[in-house]
Amino acid sequence: MIRMGKLLFAAVLIAIAGLAAQAETVLRLDEVAVGELDPAKASDYADTILMFNVYDSLVIPRQGGPGLVPHLAESWEGEGTSYTFKIRDGVQFQSGNTLTAEDVVFSFDRMKTIGQGLSFLFVSVDKVEVVDGNSVRFTLTEPYAPFVSSLVRLPIVDKQLVMDNLGEGEGEMGDWGQAFLSSNAAGTGAYLVESHNPQEETVMKKNPNYFLGVGDNAPDTVRLRYGLEAATVRTLMAQGEHDITSQWLPPEVMRALVEDGNQFLTEGGTGAFYFKLNTQKAPLDDVNCRQALANAFDYESVLKLIAITDEVSSGTGSTGAIPVGMFGSNPTGNERQRDLDAARQNLADCAYDPAEFEIEITWIAEVPLEERLALLFQANLSEIGIKSTITKVPWALFSSSVNDPANTPHVSQIFVTAVTGDPDTLLYGMYHSTKAGSWQSPEHLNDAEVDRLLDMGRTGTSDEAREEAYSALNDRLVAIAPSIYGFDRQSVFVARPNIKVPALSDPAHAFGLDTMGFAFRLMEIE
Repeated sequence: MIRMGKLLFAAVLIAIAGLAAQAETVLRLDEVAVGELDPAKASDYADTILMFNVYDSLVIPRQGGPGLVPHLAESWEGEGTSYTFKIRDGVQFQSGNTLTAEDVVFSFDRMKTIGQGLSFLFVSVDKVEVVDGNSVRFTLTEPYAPFVSSLVRLPIVDKQLVMDNLGEGEGEMGDWGQAFLSSNAAGTGAYLVESHNPQEETVMKKNPNYFLGVGDNAPDTVRLRYGLEAATVRTLMAQGEHDITSQWLPPEVMRALVEDGNQFLTEGGTGAFYFKLNTQKAPLDDVNCRQALANAFDYESVLKLIAITDEVSSGTGSTGAIPVGMFGSNPTGNERQRDLDAARQNLADCAYDPAEFEIEITWIAEVPLEERLALLFQANLSEIGIKSTITKVPWALFSSSVNDPANTPHVSQIFVTAVTGDPDTLLYGMYHSTKAGSWQSPEHLNDAEVDRLLDMGRTGTSDEAREEAYSALNDRLVAIAPSIYGFDRQSVFVARPNIKVPALSDPAHAFGLDTMGFAFRLMEIE
C-alpha cells in the first residue's frame, strides 16, 4: 500500500507538472532585423514593438479613439512653453526600484545627450525639472504644437539601474548606460527581457508587477524573431510553430496562409511607401530628372502588386507627399497618376543626357515585396529610355551606409510612419535639412523652403495654421520631388486563429499609432 501510495503521489506530481507546462503560453512573431533595445535609439518598427512592451511613457494614444490619455503620468496641465506632469504613485520598475520624477528628468537628459533615435522630437525643450512633490515640468524654448504627443516616444528608464551600469565614455556619465541597455532592459513595461540578440530573437516574459496588470490570457512568453525568410514563416505557420507574421510577406503568401485557416490582422496607416531619390547625386540632383522618374512611375500597377485579396490591401493610392487624413494632405480622389508625356518633357529639360547615366535602385533584403516594386519601377524607367540596375541590400547595411550621399544609392525603397501619429514625426525626420542622411532621409534634401514650412508646422498655434503650413509643404515636396510617393500604407499581418488581437481586428479597440496594436498585454491566446 505504501508503494502504491508513493506511485500515485508521483503520478499526481507528474500530472501537475504537465498541466503547469501546458499552462504557459508562448507568442511567436517576426520582424525585420535589427531590433534596437535601447529606447533612446529606437526608431523603426521592430524597435518600437520592443519599446512599447518593455518601457512606458507619460502618455499613450487613446484606444478606440483620437487623442492621448495619461499613462505613467496621472495627469498634466499646460500650454505654450510650459507643461507639468504629475507622476503616478506606486509604479515599480522591473528592477523593483520605484518610479519618481527624477527618472523622467534622467530619461530626457539621456535621450537628448545621446542624440539618436527620435531625439529630434525634443529639440524645442529647454529644460526638464522636478517640481513640488512627484511632478515634473517641461519648459520649451518656443511653442511646439505636437509636444504632448511626442512624449509617447520618451520611454522612461530606471535611473538608478542605469547609473549602476554606466560604461566607459567621456564625462561623469560615461556612455550613459548604452552598452548595458543594448542587451538589458530598465523599464516599467508589461514584459521583461529574458534574452536579446538583435539579429536573431528577443525573448520576453510577463512582468508580474506591472502597474496596470497583465491579463491571464495574455502570452506568458513572447519570442520576437528577426529576419525570417517568407518560406520559413509559411512553413512554421503550417506546423503551428509561429503565430503572427510580419507585414513584409508577399501578398500571395499571406493569401495562402489565410486560405489555410488563419486570419488577417490590420493596422491603419499613419505613413506611406516611398521611393527615396538621392538629391545630391547626379543625375537626381536635377529636379527635372527627379520629376521624370515621378511621372514615369505606374501608380495604378503598384496598387495591384500590394493587393492581397479584393478586400484587403497593404495600401491605398497616394494623393501627394502627406498621407490622406493628416494635416495638409490632399483628399481621396486626387490620387497621383502616371504621365509618360510629362516624363519625357522632364527628361528633355534635364541637364543630363539619359543615355549617359544608369540609375541604381535598391530594395531591402528582408522585405521581398520591394523586389517586385523595384522591377516595376525599372520597367517604368525603361519606357522613357533610362537604364537602371537593381541591388538587394540588407537593412543593417542600408541604414548604416546612407549617412554619406556618395554611398547612398540613387533610389531607395522605404516605409516611413508618423511615430507619434502627428505629421511632424513623419515629415521632419525625412525632409528637414538637419536630418539628412538617416535611414528615413536618404534623399539628403537641403531646401530652405521645406525647412521653413516644417518649422511652421511645428510651431503653429492652431489647427488652421498647421493645416496651412503642411498644405504648402505638400505642394512644395510634390514640386521638387525628393521622393516618389508610391502609396499610403496599411499594415497587414496574418495570425493563427487562436490569437486574439482586438487592437488589430476591431476599429473600436484600435490605436491611432503604428505598433501600439502589438501591446502584448492586450492580446489573448485561446
